[in-house]
Amino acid sequence: MAPGTAAASAGAADSVRPAGAAGPGASMVKCRIREILDRIGDKWSLFVIYRLGGGPQRFTALKRSVDGISQRMLTVTLRGLERDGIVSRTMYPVMPPRVDYALTPLGHTLLDAVGALMAWADEHLAEIDAARVAYDAPAARDAYGATAGPLSPQPHQSHKQQRQERSD
Repeated sequence: MAPGTAAASAGAADSVRPAGAAGPGASMVKCRIREILDRIGDKWSLFVIYRLGGGPQRFTALKRSVDGISQRMLTVTLRGLERDGIVSRTMYPVMPPRVDYALTPLGHTLLDAVGALMAWADEHLAEIDAARVAYDAPAARDAYGATAGPLSPQPHQSHKQQRQERSD
């Protein structure tokens, strides 16, 4: 696309358009962005990208380093990342067959963001666990499912007390 053409101008305008402002092809662009974010933000892709940030790895080494991933899910994840140009796959003609996976230059551009997400999750594990315990505690829930607190419409009640009230 040559600079100064209508198509180039439209693309440039879309890249600086404020969020929520409609432009030519805005819904298609949003759909494509969501598709890409779905790929790189899924459960396994973040771990795979993070692990490959340390250098190329063979399939079995990668599988061992990503706790909980099945062989099938690792294969599906790697194929999707390869299709999107984030991971490269190199086969060596040896017996037994050897395949290495590595981040492409495009994949390396994700490392800072992925590393930041992984570090954030690691740093806040205890806080998230505590929040989940507090949320899941039946005595800490009011009749409407909201966390009980100073602005709660009702005092603390157990689920059993709530059921008894409703049956009365």
